[in-house]
Amino acid sequence: MPGISAILTAAGESRRMGRPKPLLPWRGTTLVEHQISVLFDAGVSEVVVVVGHEADAVAKQVGGTGARCVVNPDYLQGKTTSIKAGLQDVSADADAILLLAVDQPRTASIVSAVVRAHLSGNYLITSPRYEGHGGHPLIFAASLRGELARISEDMQGIREVFQAHRDSVQEYALDDPQIRLDLNTPDAYEDAVRRYGGRRG
Repeated sequence: MPGISAILTAAGESRRMGRPKPLLPWRGTTLVEHQISVLFDAGVSEVVVVVGHEADAVAKQVGGTGARCVVNPDYLQGKTTSIKAGLQDVSADADAILLLAVDQPRTASIVSAVVRAHLSGNYLITSPRYEGHGGHPLIFAASLRGELARISEDMQGIREVFQAHRDSVQEYALDDPQIRLDLNTPDAYEDAVRRYGGRRG
């Protein structure tokens, strides 16, 4: 699936989790390594990992995976700063840009299904849905790169881009609740370990 560039955001403080989420054990490796592997297995052409909090420790896990690391010095100002930091390192010839957070573990089959749906449709944005609710990863056509680079916390982030192109959003239904999985707290992590086979550490 050539031309899909993935931005994996992994810069947050993980305050509610109490320890760095990118370094959490998941399926025999760390969460950040798992996510990178899944993205490449799903066929993306490149993965840009945005780090911030505990940047050196997270970057150490990224080394040797084939992904590139970008440091976001402004990560305390919100998620939009990490998306914009990643955009600066995405290849200029990317056909589409995939966004995923490190605390949203997915499978290669989920990611590849969303990528195929985006490539086979004529939409600017593809958003997976489970039982009517939105999930991740999200995919944006490269033509929206400039708009993504202008998002801000004050203007609702990527929601602003969605609203501007509502008529060109593909809501792709997937019968898999994991597209909505978000590891925000220790309880959520432990529950996900039980449900999806992650290994505790």
